Amino acid sequence: MDKDRIKGSAQQAKGTVKEAAGKATGDARLKAEGKADKAAGKVQNAVGGLKDALRGK
Repeated sequence: MDKDRIKGSAQQAKGTVKEAAGKATGDARLKAEGKADKAAGKVQNAVGGLKDALRGK
């Protein structure tokens, strides 16, 4: 498993927590940061998946 997949998954989890905290507290900025972190994590996870595929794993 590529390190980008691990980092991407961690960033998605962090984004989920931030988004939930933003919803709970009514903080629109925190909620938006969470959504952005989730999106960036998905991209990074996809890059890691592509690297794995190119390596044949």
